[in-house]
This record gives sequence, structure tokens and C-alpha cells, in this order.
Amino acid sequence: MAKICMKFIVSGVVQGVGFRYYTCHEGNKRGITGYAKNLNNGDVEVIACGDEVLVESLHEWLKKGPRSSVVNNLVSEQVEFKAHQGFRIEY
Repeated sequence: MAKICMKFIVSGVVQGVGFRYYTCHEGNKRGITGYAKNLNNGDVEVIACGDEVLVESLHEWLKKGPRSSVVNNLVSEQVEFKAHQGFRIEY
């Protein structure tokens, strides 16, 4: 399987609702690496690296996010592959 890294910018009601926590859980559940981080403008940045199929499944999950959130927009772009230690929340 091809290994890729994707960067996602998630907009909407995604801060203060546990979005990073649930994204971290979903990333670890899939065995991919990366992080979820709040941005100053109210968005959440997600870096996800691993098998292409698994990263794509996280992409699909991010379109809705956890029940406590409202995702209005999701932008994605492929970035250079980088090995991360697990999937974590960044501050």
C-alpha cells in the first residue's frame, strides 16, 4: 500500500467541542500518525500520514466529525511524507 501524508483544514464549530480529541482517537484507531491542532482563526488543522486507504477513511470521517461538532468546510492537500510518533493533539 502507498504511504501518504495529507493536511486537512476543518472549518465550522470545531473548537471547544472535543474535535481534536475525537480526531486523535479516530487516527489511532486506524493506525495512522499525525496530529490535530487548533488554529487561531477557529479552524482545526489535521495532519494524517499512513496507508492511503486509511488516510482516506479519516478524510471521510472528518467531513462530519464527532456529533458535538458542525463541519462547514474541509480543505485537503497532499504534503510531503513525514514519520510521526503516533497520532496526537498539538497545542
